[in-house]
Amino acid sequence: MKTICFYFQIHQPFRLKRYRFFDIGNDHYYYDDFQNEEIMRRIAERCYLPANKAILEMIKTSGGKFKVAFSISGLALEQMEIYSPEVIDSFKELAATGNVEFLAETYAHSLASLGENIEEFQDQVKKHKQKIHDLFGVKPKVFRNTELIYSDDISDAVYKMGFKGMLTEGAKHILGWKSPNYMYSSCIQPQLKLLLKNDRFSEDLSLRFNNYNWNEYPLTADKYISWIAATPDSEQIINLFMNYEVLGSLNPAETGIFDFFKALPRFAADKGIGFSTPSEVFALLKPVDSISVPYPMSWVDEEKDCSSWLGNVLQQEAFHKINSISERVGLVEERRIKQDWNYLQSSDHFFYMSTKHGNSGFSPYDNPYDAFNNYMNVLSDFIARVNAQFPETIENEELNSLLTTIKNQGEEIEDLQKELEKLKKKTTTKKKTEA
Repeated sequence: MKTICFYFQIHQPFRLKRYRFFDIGNDHYYYDDFQNEEIMRRIAERCYLPANKAILEMIKTSGGKFKVAFSISGLALEQMEIYSPEVIDSFKELAATGNVEFLAETYAHSLASLGENIEEFQDQVKKHKQKIHDLFGVKPKVFRNTELIYSDDISDAVYKMGFKGMLTEGAKHILGWKSPNYMYSSCIQPQLKLLLKNDRFSEDLSLRFNNYNWNEYPLTADKYISWIAATPDSEQIINLFMNYEVLGSLNPAETGIFDFFKALPRFAADKGIGFSTPSEVFALLKPVDSISVPYPMSWVDEEKDCSSWLGNVLQQEAFHKINSISERVGLVEERRIKQDWNYLQSSDHFFYMSTKHGNSGFSPYDNPYDAFNNYMNVLSDFIARVNAQFPETIENEELNSLLTTIKNQGEEIEDLQKELEKLKKKTTTKKKTEA
């Protein structure tokens, strides 16, 4: 039986305010609260709330057959808690159905997987998993990296973090003649299963649905499902990966996107097509082959690479600069510094510096150079705050010794917590037996 795997990305960065050179050393608050609140409330009203309501309705009217997966960054969750707590409530309602899966990612929707400090990557994923558990009571089992960034090295790190499955892009330069409508595995960690985005069907909704010049406009639910049904019988999984803002924001409600979406389960049922979460697919299917990705790829632009974030000297300089203090930040205990560290790592800051896209409408800056100057001014102040606690004059040996001590203490605490959980379970079992 053919099945559709829907996955939606949800992320909002903490956008920076205009931060001048003369602010360095004098102002340690970096964020444009007005803009962040306005954007979150607007997207919540247009997309998150009506889309969640539609999905809940689809789950109920389909008799529990409709299923979907979300990857919500830690920064987006924080802003929902601050500006639109009703969105968190609506996701909790979806979680209670058992038909929604929450995926793990980097807390800051960052480029940590491309940096040299693998422990930072691990820490962000761990922090994100904890946030999802705290809010929704579930522990993510499947990993989805920022913007579907993937490489052989990243797959190795993800597998070693305990994940058995991961989502990524079905890039043509990687697949060649192969179809994305099968399960694959990592070439260096064969136990790590991979689901690959079907570009054609995903972009029919994310890019072409509202395009009057598209020769298939208007797209109807029965036409769309008929295309999916027409794929070869051997191709059992159609992975539809996209930004959640496709529902209501990128495609406004007046385009009919919600009516289209809500009609999908009925026409899918008519064609014998089901819906599955990534975990369900990983449990049911076996990889048909492995894929080799020696250089990082993503789901962005025609090139499907990482040049939108690290393609020019401005981006590379900014990325190098923030990563140069990664180990020192690991020693800091001050909550505000830790918080700023997360917010400043968001991939959006580097995307705004891209010279590939012109003014795409997603950037709050007039041009990439303004984005770079503003970010570097903020980063200069932040680095000064970090150096005030752990000066650059600290020798590498002393720094490494401190880092090793902290790591050992962290592992010891983790072991003790596991032991405590075991003792709690034994005590509970004993009480039940005695009763």
